[in-house]
Amino acid sequence: MNIRRFLSSSITIAEMEARKIRHDSTELWTRIIQPALWLLVFGETFNAIKAMPSGNFSYIQFITPGILAQSVLFISIFYGITVVWEKDVGIITKLLSTPSPRSSIVLGKSLAAGLRGAFQAIVIFALALLIGAKIRLDPIDVAGVFAVVILFAMCFSSLSMFLASYLKTRDRMMGIGQALTMPLFFASNAIYPISVMPIWLQYVSIANPLSYAVDAIRSMLLVGTYGNLLVDMLVLFLSTIVFLVLASMSIKKLLE
Repeated sequence: MNIRRFLSSSITIAEMEARKIRHDSTELWTRIIQPALWLLVFGETFNAIKAMPSGNFSYIQFITPGILAQSVLFISIFYGITVVWEKDVGIITKLLSTPSPRSSIVLGKSLAAGLRGAFQAIVIFALALLIGAKIRLDPIDVAGVFAVVILFAMCFSSLSMFLASYLKTRDRMMGIGQALTMPLFFASNAIYPISVMPIWLQYVSIANPLSYAVDAIRSMLLVGTYGNLLVDMLVLFLSTIVFLVLASMSIKKLLE
C-alpha cells in the first residue's frame, strides 16, 4: 500500500465529513443537551447532597471528565448509522469503487468522528467553567485531553462501523447503540469511583475502554499526576487499532 496515497485518501474523506458538519451542525448542538443535563441536574444535585465519594474534589469536578467522555461515546457509537445511510444512498458504493484502500475510508471517517468529539469537548469545557467547576487549563494538559478525545472517538466510531457492516440497517444500529452505550457508561468510572462498585463490576470496568479514557482525562484536568496515563493511552491506542482493522476488513459487507 502506498502510504502517501493512503494518508491523502484518509484526510480527503475526513475533510469531506468535516464539510458536512460545517453545512449542518444541528446534530452536534442537539447532542449537547444530554451531557448538559447530566452536568446541570445530576452533577449539581449530587454535589449538593454529597452522596457520592469524589476524593479531594467536588462532585462537579469529578463528573466533568466522565460526562465529557460520555458525550464523545454517544456521538461515536451511533456513527455507524451515518455509514448505513450512506450505503442506502450509494455513497459507500462510490467510495469503495475508488482506488482508495478500504482502511483509508474507515480511518477518514473515524478522524471525522474525532472532530465531532473535539467540538463536544469544547462545549463541555465551557459548561463546566460556567457552573464553577475548577479544572486545570494548562495548555499541555488541555492538548492532551483533546488527543484522548479524538483517539477515543476514533475507537468507538470504528467499532460502530464494524457493527454496521453486519447489521446493515439504521433501526438495528439504533437498537445496538442504545444497548451498548448505557452499560458502557455505567460500568465505568465516569460518574462514580471504581472502588464503590461491586467486585464483579470492577472487573467489567477494567475491561471497558471508557474507563481508561475517563481516567486519562481526569488525570490531566483534575489531578495533575500522570502515573497511569501511559497505560490509559496504550489501551485506547490498541483498542483503536483493533477496531480500525476490524472495520476495514468488514466494511465491504455493507454492500452484500
